[in-house]
Amino acid sequence: MLLLCRFAVDPADAPAFLSRGTRALELLTAAEGALGGQLGRAVDDPGRWVLSVRFTGVDAYRRALSPFPVREHVVPLLSEALADEPATYETLVDGVGGSTVEHPSLLA
Repeated sequence: MLLLCRFAVDPADAPAFLSRGTRALELLTAAEGALGGQLGRAVDDPGRWVLSVRFTGVDAYRRALSPFPVREHVVPLLSEALADEPATYETLVDGVGGSTVEHPSLLA
């Protein structure tokens, strides 16, 4: 499962957002079932950021949102994400080193 949240951040607020996003990434990737994540900024628009975290499945994602520090630091940050598209996606194909592995849909 993939959590993908996009943010519009005033460039003047970038240092504070970087700090908050880094803390969110630390908390989410410390959870059991977290496979890793990234926080990045658009190269062609420094006001656009993205937070992505991969989980083993929906259950791992939901459990990752449960601890109090996550509800205190991460959930408020996620609530600031752009709401014009979904934030959670199922992983259907992984690719590494030129090889791919397909996964069954969680929706089936």
